[in-house]
Amino acid sequence: MMVNVAAWSFPVVKYEGVLEQVQSCEGSLHNLQEQVSTERLPRIQALVNNVTARLEPFQYLHHQGLYTALSLRLLGDELSQLETDISSLHSQSKTAQTQKLSVEVGKLRRDVVRMKTSDTINMKTVKEKLRYLKNSAQSCKSIPQRFQRYCLKGLITNISDPIMTKVSPLGKSYISGSWGKQAQFDSEGQKDSYWVQTLVSGHTSGNTLRIYQSYENFMASANYKDFTFASSYTDSKSIEGPSSVLYGEALYYHCYRSADICRYDLNTNEVQRVTLPGTGVGFNNKFPYCYYDCRANSDVDVEADETGLWALYATVSNHGNLVVSRLVWDNDAKTLNVSQTWETRLFKKAVSNAFMVCGVLYATRYVDEFREEVFYAFDTATGKEDNSLALPLEKVAKGVASLSYNPTNRQIYMYNDGYLLAYQAYF
Repeated sequence: MMVNVAAWSFPVVKYEGVLEQVQSCEGSLHNLQEQVSTERLPRIQALVNNVTARLEPFQYLHHQGLYTALSLRLLGDELSQLETDISSLHSQSKTAQTQKLSVEVGKLRRDVVRMKTSDTINMKTVKEKLRYLKNSAQSCKSIPQRFQRYCLKGLITNISDPIMTKVSPLGKSYISGSWGKQAQFDSEGQKDSYWVQTLVSGHTSGNTLRIYQSYENFMASANYKDFTFASSYTDSKSIEGPSSVLYGEALYYHCYRSADICRYDLNTNEVQRVTLPGTGVGFNNKFPYCYYDCRANSDVDVEADETGLWALYATVSNHGNLVVSRLVWDNDAKTLNVSQTWETRLFKKAVSNAFMVCGVLYATRYVDEFREEVFYAFDTATGKEDNSLALPLEKVAKGVASLSYNPTNRQIYMYNDGYLLAYQAYF
C-alpha cells in the first residue's frame, strides 16, 4: 500500500496566512487600547480628584473616630436622665423589672464609653437600645388602678360599618375638624353632650367650639351653645389642626403655632397650656398625617381613652416617628402636665391618622376613596409594636381629618371631609 505523503505534509501556507491575521489583530487591538487609554485616563483622573475632594471634609474621622464629641455628649445626657429615672423607679418599687432595667442601662453606659475609643459599636444600635429602655421605664410608671378594669379584653378585633353619618353643622365644605361625645367617665356637667370643632380658617385653624347637650339635639342640629376660646384664628390660644377632644368640662387641643397643648375650661373660659417634651416637636405642618394625601397642620393630635388624655406627635430627635405622651390635669394646682412619654418607630407621615384605646396607639392608612385600614398598634404598657393588623374603616369621602375613640361607649368618631361618622369598636 502506497502512502500519499503530500496529504500528510504540514500546511505551511495556511499557517502563515493565519499567523499574519493574528499579528494584524494584535496590532489593531494594541492601537485601540492606546486610543481608549488616552481618552479615558483623563476622565478617570478627574473622577478620582472629584471623589477625593468630596471625602476631604470627612478625613477627620480617620484620626478622631466615627462619632463626634457633641453626639456622644448628647447621648450621654439622655442616658444620665434615664439612669436617674430608673433609679427613682427602682427605689419606689424594687421589682424584678426595674432591677433588670438597672442592669441593662449599666451595660448601655459601658457601650457608650467604648464608643469614644472604638468604631466597632454602631450608633444606631445604641440609640435603638436607648429608645427601648426609655419606653420600658415609662411603662413601669403605673396608670391609676381605677382605669384598669376597663382594659382587660386586649386589642380591638373588629370595627363596625358606620352606625351614624351626618354632615358637619357648618356644611360639608368645611373639610377639617374634630367631633365626638364627651369622653370623661365621671363628668357630670357634660355627661351626655356631643361637640363639634370645625377649622374655619383655611381648614387649619379655628377658635370656636359647639356643644349639644344630648344626642337628639346633636342629630337635629338644635339647642346648641357656641364657645369662643380665642379672640381670633391666629391668637396664641386658638386651635391649630384637627386635634381637639372634649374631656369633662374642658376642651384639650393643639395651641396655634406652638409645641404646646392647651386646655380651655368651659366654666371659667381660662386657657392653660403645657409644652410637649422632645427635641424639635413638629408643628405648623412639619410632621402632619400624610400617607396618601397630607392633612394640613395635623402635626399634633390630642386623644382620650380609658386611661386619660394623650398627645400624639413627632419630633426631630425621634426622626419624625410618632411620639406618645400622656397628659394629666392637676385640678388642685390648676396645671396641665406631661407624665409619661414613649417613642415609636412608626414614621408619622406614613400614616393617615391615629387614636388611642386602653393605652394602645392605633394607626391607620389609606386604602381607597371609601376605605381606611387600621394596620399598626403600639402598646404603652409593654412597649411592643404590632404592624400585622388589617381592620377596615368604611368612609363616605376620601380624606380623614381626625379619628378619636370614646371610652364611655367604645365608639370611634371620624371627621371625614365634612362628614361626621361613628363606628362601634369590638374587643
